[in-house]
Amino acid sequence: MWQIINAIIMKLLEGKVSIVTGAARGIGAAIALKLAEQGSHIAFTYVSDSSAAKAAELEASLQALGVKAKAYQSNAGDFAACESFVNDVVKEFGTVDVCVNNAGISKDNLLLRMTAEQWDDVMDINLKSVFNMTKQVIRPMMKAKTGSIINMSSIIGMRGNAGQSSYAASKAGIIGFTKSVAHELGSRNIRCNAIAPGFIETDMTHYLKDGEGAAEFLKKIPLGRFGKAEEIANTTLFLASDMGSYITGQVISACGGLNI
Repeated sequence: MWQIINAIIMKLLEGKVSIVTGAARGIGAAIALKLAEQGSHIAFTYVSDSSAAKAAELEASLQALGVKAKAYQSNAGDFAACESFVNDVVKEFGTVDVCVNNAGISKDNLLLRMTAEQWDDVMDINLKSVFNMTKQVIRPMMKAKTGSIINMSSIIGMRGNAGQSSYAASKAGIIGFTKSVAHELGSRNIRCNAIAPGFIETDMTHYLKDGEGAAEFLKKIPLGRFGKAEEIANTTLFLASDMGSYITGQVISACGGLNI
């Protein structure tokens, strides 16, 4: 009887340690909160000094849920910074069970006007960061013989979009990387999957929701609305927990049907 009760009460990520990059706000913050609600300790990153206050607020909110949580100012696009960050997390938390590579930016421009610097910035933060972090977290995961890596791609990486060639390329690269890592690490019981969000209500998409032609844009989405950050967090929880224990190398399109 007690075993049944414990199974019901037990949270999905009880005692696990999760890393979430780029989590000071938006989708990243929603993911960190969702994983913490299910018992995971959280180490998360933010980059700019301007995000420090939001990071501190999130850290406090996570700790209020009864888990250990710590914010780290670290640039996921910098290999040495990622190495130092993950080493610090392992020292502080003991291991890494889940890694959510969420950090990302967009510098939209038509290809004719795009600069090499704009291209490189997007590639470093969106794509290179996934390599940087995955390279580091697989060490403690291999030692533990378990782990879940979740990479945040985008529906734009699957279908492209005018004015977003750098963003689309970086997010498409994440998909290829995810599938390759799944092949390499499956035998070590480490899963690697990607999520491809559609248009989610965040600071990055407010201009679409509130701009001219928003109603026409929504007609392209079968569910007829923008997604919410919590809905992406729910998908992340599924892949992070044992609910997704037989899923690896996959891309889940959380896009309201935009990619049908």
